[in-house]
Amino acid sequence: MNVAIVDYGSGNLRSAQKAFERAVAEAGLDAAVHVTADADAVATADRVVLPGVGAFADCRAGLERVPGMTDALAEAVRAKGRPFLGICVGMQLMADRGLEHGETPGFGWVPGSVDALEPSDKTLKIPHMGWNELTFSEPRHPVLAGLEPGAHAYFVHSYGFRPADPADRLAAADYGGPLSAAVGRDNLVGTQFHPEKSQATGLRLITNFLNWTP
Repeated sequence: MNVAIVDYGSGNLRSAQKAFERAVAEAGLDAAVHVTADADAVATADRVVLPGVGAFADCRAGLERVPGMTDALAEAVRAKGRPFLGICVGMQLMADRGLEHGETPGFGWVPGSVDALEPSDKTLKIPHMGWNELTFSEPRHPVLAGLEPGAHAYFVHSYGFRPADPADRLAAADYGGPLSAAVGRDNLVGTQFHPEKSQATGLRLITNFLNWTP
């Protein structure tokens, strides 16, 4: 199995790589994990991971600057149906649009928009940063299998994914109201939290993703 972690100048690439390599080793999987900015390597990968840190518009622009990368993502993920994991802004980019720093088009893979967080409790600070509990939609998505109700994950974000179809929200967290902790459909899954920083919860999710057959 060839796992491509997309390098476009945004994301905790080394942390993500180490977390995936640990999951591969502990699960005894026959898999190679590569951090790559090569569009051809992404287009031919068996699984694609898109990290993202910062503003939606900046991440989208960063992808566009890598020759052939957006086309490679579309080929691997949409045309070939390879399993895809988006992390933080990498998840948000699956939406129709993001509203951070103006309106920016997303991939349009999971209908919805990425809007500013507006917690009902005005004492809660933005960004939403730190550990928070997860609640899961049922039936449980295979990538979230084995995670205990109330499992904790690590978040850092000021904007959140609002899916047009509630069924596309796979997990939620509460921060002055519910927010999307994970979304997905078909061969697509994304987490607003950072699996590579979420210790046992993140490691289990990564292992599930590597074993997932959509």
